Amino acid sequence: MNFRQLEVLKTLLATGSTIATAKSMGLSQSGVSRLLQQLESGLSLRLFDRDKGRLIPTPEATILARDAETILLGLNRFSGLAEDLRSGAAGPELVRIGLPSSMWENFAPAMLLEYSNEYPTVRIETFFETTSSIARLVEQKVIDFGFLRYEDQIGPGIEMERVATGSSVCVIPENHPLAALSEITPRELRGVPLVLIGRQRPNRMLLDQAFKRAGVKQNVKIETHTNSSACSYAAHGLGIAILSSFFANLYRHLPIVQRPFIPMSRQEFGLATPSGTSSSLAARALMDALKRQIVISQKDEI
Repeated sequence: MNFRQLEVLKTLLATGSTIATAKSMGLSQSGVSRLLQQLESGLSLRLFDRDKGRLIPTPEATILARDAETILLGLNRFSGLAEDLRSGAAGPELVRIGLPSSMWENFAPAMLLEYSNEYPTVRIETFFETTSSIARLVEQKVIDFGFLRYEDQIGPGIEMERVATGSSVCVIPENHPLAALSEITPRELRGVPLVLIGRQRPNRMLLDQAFKRAGVKQNVKIETHTNSSACSYAAHGLGIAILSSFFANLYRHLPIVQRPFIPMSRQEFGLATPSGTSSSLAARALMDALKRQIVISQKDEI
């Protein structure tokens, strides 16, 4: 017994003929007869008496048709629910996402605007945190997914999908003399005020080692803990910032330029989800919106 056989039973009861049923269902008359025969055979019941070409429903057919109507309505509701889940009109009402603090200003609003147009009924909760905090929130399943840099503290309870890369750059006020250089080494930064991301982070430690190997003492003017503030301080002439091009590219609207910092280091960024879990359609759609926004934000990367 299948969906189409039940439809034939219901429609035959309503129309009283195979010709009308075939027209209503978009089938041939022989197709209707075949489905009816299959249904009767499967149920081991005669559902219609044949009288001079007419189909007369048996009492059993009338009883079964009532249940067939209920089953078909349920199947239609089921199909409709599946469609609503695909479109975001139904399903999880809340998606939680963790992002670095530097992505709140322009990146996140652009991503969420696109997503909300597609999934207007889904509520979103954003957490702007450090990499270690985002990793912890993912591992504890407080959030559906997070965007973070690959680092040693990412534990086994997290699965990562690489979605972006960056390289070390100097962020310089656009009218600064160093903007004339094609690349910058620690030697060019001797005595120059620097804006550096806080200590004890893997990339900061690599940077400190590069200056030490070059025999150049850093002139740290400002130490900060967000890439957005580092770019803003550089734009206001407070110093030269050194950070990942991924984040620097999010702030190209400021009066700053980027130049590769040598020795260059590479950074990888990914989407983190809890291990052993499956993301909802709504969460996966938000991940896709984030990936699309990354492509937009990183265009013309140096």
